[in-house]
Amino acid sequence: MDSKKRIIKFAGAFVAWVIGSGFATGQELLQFFSSYGYWSYGAIIINLVGFVLVGPTILRVGYNNKDDENFQQLKYFCGDKLGAVYSWLIPITLVAGMTVLISGAGATLSEYYGVNHYIGAAIMSAMVLGAYLIGFNRLVRIISLIGPIIIIFTLVVGLVTVCRDFESLADVPQHKAVLSQSQSSINWVISAVLYVSYNHLCGSVYYSALGATGTSEREVRIGAVAGAIALIAAITVMNAAILSNAGNTAALDIPTLFLAKKISFVFGMVFSIILILGIFSSCSAMMWTVCSKFTVEGTEKSRIFAGAVAGGTFLLGLLPFSDLISILYPFIGYAGLIYMICVIRKRMKL
Repeated sequence: MDSKKRIIKFAGAFVAWVIGSGFATGQELLQFFSSYGYWSYGAIIINLVGFVLVGPTILRVGYNNKDDENFQQLKYFCGDKLGAVYSWLIPITLVAGMTVLISGAGATLSEYYGVNHYIGAAIMSAMVLGAYLIGFNRLVRIISLIGPIIIIFTLVVGLVTVCRDFESLADVPQHKAVLSQSQSSINWVISAVLYVSYNHLCGSVYYSALGATGTSEREVRIGAVAGAIALIAAITVMNAAILSNAGNTAALDIPTLFLAKKISFVFGMVFSIILILGIFSSCSAMMWTVCSKFTVEGTEKSRIFAGAVAGGTFLLGLLPFSDLISILYPFIGYAGLIYMICVIRKRMKL
């Protein structure tokens, strides 16, 4: 594989972590960005800075310490005591995150295909368990392909919607009341910081392991930065699309699917499949991270443990999708604030 292809692989794998059910369905974007109206673009700028600073740093550190079998990135960034606390907290937050993802799969299949929510959640749980059983390196190859596909389709949906409904962006203030009901925190600045910290706390172990698979620091760094920029571009476009249809999207579990269906029924059907792939990519990465904390990959114990995680998150994932995001994601974001500060501080010393 040449250098350009490896950079694209890292960019895709970086994006694939973030683009799960919350992002791909638009519910996460609605709660952390669009619900603040025009101020959402201030939140997007904060996220651009945050993702470019924090994510690539974690990958670079993972690459630079890949030969150390005992390397623990949490203790490297946060020190022994706080790192030990985070090493136990992260698996708990990831199980919560998987719960949201699996609920999102059930909501997507139910809303578009009429599949029972329980059945949809069960299908996703089975897919994620299967992905874990094939091993981390194969998993990275799969989800690194999924990430760019989702970005492209998301951008198409957003751009078509914005071009068609651009004039409606002037009406955003009229929908302030209904939009504000979805806000994740008391103001847009806190919401923006929580989104950065949530994604990087949950993704820290995965990002470190991803960096360790690199063949050069340059490829890892450029790939992560490219992935971060592509992600923010998608957020920017989709935020405008959601705002231009605020009267309809603010009350939906899956705003992006509504926008895709407005383009055409066939496009909506294709996009629903893309949503499922996005959920699968994030949830699979979370499954690996949780299981790697407690077991050794490839052992009988790891397979049994993975089965238990899949079963448990399936049961929790039967709860309402939008409610899970509004409760769990901000909580995880607050938990990740100190970690994010530690990473930025360490980056200044690199």
